[in-house]
Amino acid sequence: MNKKEVANIRKQFKMDHDLLNIYDILNVYITKETNEVYHWERHPFELVDREKQELYMGNFKKLLTGELDQKLFELKFQEQAEEPAQVLLHQALVSGDPEEWQDLMLVLVDRMLADAKYERDMVVTFVRGQYYLPTKARNDEAEESEKNEVFAHPFILCSVNSTEKQRKTLLFDYVEREFKYNVIVDPIIKLSTPEQGFLYPSVTDNYSDVNRILYCTGKSNFPDPHFVEQVLNGERSVTALEERAIFEDIVKEVAGEELDSATIAQVYEEINRVIEINEETKEEEPPKLDYKDLERVLNASGVEDVTTEKVERAFETIVDNKNYEMKATSVMPKFTSKSIKIETKVATISVSPQDLRYVKQVNFQGKRCIMIEVDEDVAIEGFTLASETLIN
Repeated sequence: MNKKEVANIRKQFKMDHDLLNIYDILNVYITKETNEVYHWERHPFELVDREKQELYMGNFKKLLTGELDQKLFELKFQEQAEEPAQVLLHQALVSGDPEEWQDLMLVLVDRMLADAKYERDMVVTFVRGQYYLPTKARNDEAEESEKNEVFAHPFILCSVNSTEKQRKTLLFDYVEREFKYNVIVDPIIKLSTPEQGFLYPSVTDNYSDVNRILYCTGKSNFPDPHFVEQVLNGERSVTALEERAIFEDIVKEVAGEELDSATIAQVYEEINRVIEINEETKEEEPPKLDYKDLERVLNASGVEDVTTEKVERAFETIVDNKNYEMKATSVMPKFTSKSIKIETKVATISVSPQDLRYVKQVNFQGKRCIMIEVDEDVAIEGFTLASETLIN
């Protein structure tokens, strides 16, 4: 599943969309004190109040928002799982009986409660429905109907949301002309900030892929291992943060612990060039770096004594697999080509990768300092910073 496919699905979740049908919604309320289901209810989605429908649509869209490998993870199912979730989900997907679907979703809720303790009351929302993805882009100038041939995708979506107590407030009653203390005990369901959830099945090349599931987490780079492995029986996925660490360790293994700023800048420029070429050629799959690609990047960046054997050995040392491939977008600083953060206890400095060559670490009067080359006066809060001549 790629970024474009996720975006196409996310766009369907809006009111009165002709390419989306939601059949049923199931809400399950879990109390933190007992860690049990306190209440559940299922309704045909079309019978839900329109205001509630709008809130749910916003929740579903928010759940599917984020970068792949940071907040969205396409997972394969474990092959040796006992009572595999894939079988349960597929049975629910093809079932035309709302009660059977409801019962299967409640089995998933039981899995969520096993060996897990929630800090707040939680609400688990399931919907089942069908969306349609066009087989080709629409031609606005064509005389035929706007609806070109589409693929139908039955789906199940789950959103897990926490609750919070409402604040005690003081109100003014205009009719009685008096101040009143307002106490509301009903908890607020935080639909705008889903904790986690999933979309089943995943999509590959516009086809439903029942062997994969899209897991969504509300906290970047921190998927819930219990939910992923025990509830969904999904194989653990490498996060962008972890892949970034792998890249750094491999480069250190090949080039050593210390690199000058110009070399670091060139490394990121070379990787960014790979990303740009991929975007220009409109490749569906994200660009990846294997040991051959990394060898080329390091050589082009001026790192000395880089050989194929050395890079292969680094891959085997760090990830125990010389054929491991890293996503180029994951290894870029902060997972973006826009800026690199230099963090010290005094200040955090952000610079673009191409400008990193103007940043140097120097020793001055026995102290380590960061020196930034600039070609214009520096302004601080409207004041021009005075220039000083340093003599060591």
